[in-house]
Amino acid sequence: MKADAILHQVPMVGGSVTRQTARDVVADKLTTLIATGMLKSGDELPGERELAAVLHVSRETVRGAIQILAGKGFIEVSQGSRSRVADVDLSHLPITLASKSVIDRYDLEAVHAARLLVELDVVRHAARNMDGETIEKLENLLETQREAGRDTMRFLICDREFHLAIYRVCGNPLLTDIVTDLYGYLMDYRRQAMAKPGATDNSYEDHVEIVEALKRKDDDAVVEAFRRHLTRIYETTKALRAVAV
Repeated sequence: MKADAILHQVPMVGGSVTRQTARDVVADKLTTLIATGMLKSGDELPGERELAAVLHVSRETVRGAIQILAGKGFIEVSQGSRSRVADVDLSHLPITLASKSVIDRYDLEAVHAARLLVELDVVRHAARNMDGETIEKLENLLETQREAGRDTMRFLICDREFHLAIYRVCGNPLLTDIVTDLYGYLMDYRRQAMAKPGATDNSYEDHVEIVEALKRKDDDAVVEAFRRHLTRIYETTKALRAVAV
């Protein structure tokens, strides 16, 4: 995918993309990862090459985006070491319709029920509308996930790109925004769950099944694959919360 194709793929934090450069869009993507808690204060960012592969842009674009965020105080850049997330709280920022702090107020059962109700309908329509360009992007993301292995942070960034690429094809931008917000629910627990042995392998296998069904435009198979995937997320999150109580 061309580097500037990303301009038509992702909404800006708190608004729509208008006349942004590729590095501006990548800066917004990284800001979103911080705002949702996928990246936390002190976390090392994946290297430029890894981020470029996940986000389908050039290393120069990634470098420019990091410079933008460093200027805002969101990222700390040190010579000779990887960039880190600064001590900053962006949870108040709306990602699409709501902020992380708003979404996390709801209980797990309510959010899981909402995802089953809304997200499964979104992916059904996505399956019917699926295009070759998105399939190519999903296959590239699968390869990046496979290469990420147990690198949890890199895998999670790729996981978000994977889900959002599918959501956007549904044809309804409002529903896309709703399920994108639900995706970021309780990201702290999601990080912990994905760090457990075998978690990235299981998620990767789910994604392969989803892509194969999307390639066939088999909407029933896509829905069932997503249902299993969402149930896995629900069960692992529930188990971690039970331990934390």
